[in-house]
Amino acid sequence: MGIIGVVAALTLPNLNSSTGDKEKVAKVKKIYQNLEDALGRAEAIYGPYNNWCSAGPQFCIQKKRDRLLDFFKVSKVCDSALACFKENGYYLGKSGQDQILSFTAYSFILADGTSVGFNGFVLATSKTNRIAVDIDGPNKGTNTWGKDLFIFDINLDNNELLPSGYDISNFSDLKDECFIDGRSCAFWVINNDNMDYLKVGTDGKCPDGKTVLDWTTNKTCK
Repeated sequence: MGIIGVVAALTLPNLNSSTGDKEKVAKVKKIYQNLEDALGRAEAIYGPYNNWCSAGPQFCIQKKRDRLLDFFKVSKVCDSALACFKENGYYLGKSGQDQILSFTAYSFILADGTSVGFNGFVLATSKTNRIAVDIDGPNKGTNTWGKDLFIFDINLDNNELLPSGYDISNFSDLKDECFIDGRSCAFWVINNDNMDYLKVGTDGKCPDGKTVLDWTTNKTCK
């Protein structure tokens, strides 16, 4: 019985962690699918996303959000930066450093508790609108990038919804932004069905000390 107890003590935390990660992966994939579906259905009515509005960015992003609202089951709609996200607006990076969540002026909370916030500005280098998602809402979870907070981009050239981290050609930046910082991990989660980047150090090494995660070959620590 003593041996069984020791084995259980060693394995149960890992099993609980694995189960928790699988649930989070499922939530990230679900909101990605829901966002894609809502965008597609809205475009069928209003035309291409990038033609929905030509006014100032803040007004446009509110209008874009409001058009997408019709295709979600929503429990709350917010018109201030913090109302649908963590109260103080700060989310932890994977390294533990606080980072302000500054692009949620127009947001909403879904019936399942997921918070969705829209960026009101076009990023000059990538021509995208950004969407922040807190998969367990403002009052649960760890409020950490890459754990329960993720980013999606709407490409304004072709209106495609892309999970952050999709441009794997720039591996060095993505390694910093996901493995270290935590912000660009949505692509990893959706395509690899795991959150093993949470297990690695700044060198990308898994707990076994041998496997080094990357975006093309080693995609799991198992």
